[in-house]
Amino acid sequence: MVPKISHIACLSFFFLHLESWTHAELFTAIAEMEPLLQTHKRIIDDLDHYIIKEEERIAVLKRHLDLYKLEHKKAMEDIPNYLGNPINAFTLIKRLTTELDDIEDSIKIGTEYIKNITMNHADVKYPTLEDLAGAAQALTRLQTTYHLNVHELAQGVLNGVKYSFPMSAADCYELMRALYNMKDYENALAWAMEALSKLREKTVSHSFTEIDLLEYISFSHYLKGDVKSALEWTEKLLALDPEHTRARGNVPHFMKSIAEQEKAARRRQRGETGEESTKPEVSDEMRDYAIERKKYEALCRGEMDISSEIAKRLKCRYLTENHPFLRLAPFKVEQVYISPDVFVFHDVISDDEIQQIQDMSMPRFKRAVVHDPKTGELVPAHYRISKSAWLRDAEAAVVARLTRRVQRMTGLDVGSAEELQVVNYGIGGHYEPHYDFARKYENAFNHFDGNRIATVLFYMSEVAQGGATVFTELGLSVFPEKNAALFWLNLHPSGEGDMATRHAACPVLRGSKWVCNKWLHQGGQELLRPCSLEYQQEGIQRKIPRAVPKSAR
Repeated sequence: MVPKISHIACLSFFFLHLESWTHAELFTAIAEMEPLLQTHKRIIDDLDHYIIKEEERIAVLKRHLDLYKLEHKKAMEDIPNYLGNPINAFTLIKRLTTELDDIEDSIKIGTEYIKNITMNHADVKYPTLEDLAGAAQALTRLQTTYHLNVHELAQGVLNGVKYSFPMSAADCYELMRALYNMKDYENALAWAMEALSKLREKTVSHSFTEIDLLEYISFSHYLKGDVKSALEWTEKLLALDPEHTRARGNVPHFMKSIAEQEKAARRRQRGETGEESTKPEVSDEMRDYAIERKKYEALCRGEMDISSEIAKRLKCRYLTENHPFLRLAPFKVEQVYISPDVFVFHDVISDDEIQQIQDMSMPRFKRAVVHDPKTGELVPAHYRISKSAWLRDAEAAVVARLTRRVQRMTGLDVGSAEELQVVNYGIGGHYEPHYDFARKYENAFNHFDGNRIATVLFYMSEVAQGGATVFTELGLSVFPEKNAALFWLNLHPSGEGDMATRHAACPVLRGSKWVCNKWLHQGGQELLRPCSLEYQQEGIQRKIPRAVPKSAR
């Protein structure tokens, strides 16, 4: 961070006073000119002080410039991988939000350059504080999902591999503040401690002090309900600044809270409160969510394998049916699950096709949305972090060609299919567990010809770490493989939703994840996929063999 400098105000003050003295007719008396020598000395002293401060300011700006040039050079060497690194993405946004604000404040003191030049480019984009908060949230999402160590993250290490320069104390501080403002006090504390450690290591000046950090740490503990720790850190703060007003005011409040908590605890132990010492009840919905969340994160980390009962029956083959051309150029198909059937088609989209689709999509990208189950409208959601665009067959030959390919891959009719959706996931981009089909009580596809019967998901990029498609009920993880496609049926033969197809897109840890998908609807499938004699209800539970930890084999 760049320190804010106020010394120029003193210089302005003296110039203003000098101007007022020129109207006092000082030349009429030598005696009255003697004070000018004092003024002259004051101006010399102030100019010396100003130049020293200016040199300090320029030195700080040069350090920032050198860092920016170094980071930019590294980014231009491999843009997708650089931006695909969540640490790089966060620090880039931070440099262009809060850090740029500090630089602007510093430069404003001596010049209007930052206002007239740097900040007035109409042809460039600047991130907002909302972007900064989103990047902070993404880092903690990755931290939680992939069990990342905060200290290693701050050193630029992801899953044991060093990908970027270490984060500075200022980086950690801004990340901590963003999390604190989002009321994520647990993670805010972890980053505050990292910022404190880095602040004590370096002599570089910052716009915040150790006292600022100690105050954040203290109050984060208090807001978490740990009043004893809050008091402990407040006392550390007062050791550095005994006159700190807020800290001095907090001490008696914290001590009173601790005394009341201890008194209440003693009364509960003696049974004087009439309260039962039972834990609060957890709803079935919350319990199910916690179980699924644990399973989802383990699958994202690749820690689970499908059961051997399923694995031993899986096959690979060449698909030659569905179209005569496939006898000459069959699809390479790998079955990755049975009942429900899930397939991976290898090498079914070329690099050239991928590039064309990406080029068409980029100008149209908007925040990805989901169907509101109540209204059926498309709305943004915190549990889906990505941008998407929709492409029609009539727009380009490559889109129509991909649709025809989907028909040959699946053997299903594409007349009622949705437009091709192209998606690029952002920093820590993810889509939490969901169904592609509409539940009975939802109104998602009233404007379509039936429910979503099948999903075809094309992988358009390699992802260095993370980004798997996982099926939480099946215990199946499918990691992105460029040029491949994942295919599964969402509905039972009866047309009811298959609850076993619940799936998610895991957070992208490093890299840029591009996918495009085609959703096929029921219309036109009556003869291609007829109902069976047995009617399956939506809520029917398949007997799915339990997935096993990889360490168990």
